[in-house]
Amino acid sequence: MKDEARMNARSRRSGNRQSLFNIFWSNLKRDRLALFGVILLLFFVFVGVFAESLAPHGPRDRHYDAEGTIRRLEQPSWQYPFGTTDVGRDIFSQVILGTRTALTVGFLAALLVTLVGSVIGIIAGYFGGWIDTVLMRIVDFFYAIPFIPFVIVLSAILQPSMWNIILAVSLLSWRTVARIVRSQVLSIAQRPYIKAARVAGAGHLRIMARYILPNVIPLVLLEMAFMVNWAIMAEASVAFLGFGDPRVTSWGQILHINFVSGYSRLAWWWTAPPGLAIVLLLLSIFFVARSLEAVVDPRLRKR
Repeated sequence: MKDEARMNARSRRSGNRQSLFNIFWSNLKRDRLALFGVILLLFFVFVGVFAESLAPHGPRDRHYDAEGTIRRLEQPSWQYPFGTTDVGRDIFSQVILGTRTALTVGFLAALLVTLVGSVIGIIAGYFGGWIDTVLMRIVDFFYAIPFIPFVIVLSAILQPSMWNIILAVSLLSWRTVARIVRSQVLSIAQRPYIKAARVAGAGHLRIMARYILPNVIPLVLLEMAFMVNWAIMAEASVAFLGFGDPRVTSWGQILHINFVSGYSRLAWWWTAPPGLAIVLLLLSIFFVARSLEAVVDPRLRKR
């Protein structure tokens, strides 16, 4: 009887995962914006993975004409599709290499944020009582810390680097995920099959891992998509303010050098490509996340 019950539970979980995928796929086929977001996101991922092969020049290479003069502030051309900087560097190559930085920071930070936030949210919602109270007061404390000043202090204590930005985003962004997951777990923990699992002798870890976690995974994936957007914006903002890693090419760093050099209004080709890249990447992730919302909330599903 126990083996049969386990087999039935496994089949229900696999069927639930399959149905969630079918819902996402059917919504994706109906929603053109979501499909556009997936295609655009795959394009950015392709560019980020093969950035070094796709970039025709190094990010700090200086280019000269036949007479040995620096190709300074040249407008877009076949040779330099996005033009050149004030010191003759190829903006097209910089934007391509910046794609990898944006995706690395976005996905790594979002993964850490959702992992930490989900664990804390599940523990707080499942146990309740004083454990829930203590964890939620810790969440409230982290809500009081402003992000940009925190990154500035972190950069002053440590060396400016991409990993410090990931650390800062992870330390301050898990709070939202924890609260959302906790609210969902508070409802799930009171359902009959959770009580039946306790009566059957299942341990706390087993209940959280096998019965609660699968029910919050769609919500966690949705929050992870939004956290990717937040992390990418945070990295671009920090780099634009000059607190990013000077050794790593990023879209925010391109804009920072552009504004510091004083050519932001004169050289439009220096400002537009990294700015448009940020906007398009954020839009693509937003459209994908909007499709994920239909998986989490049945009221948003198209009939």
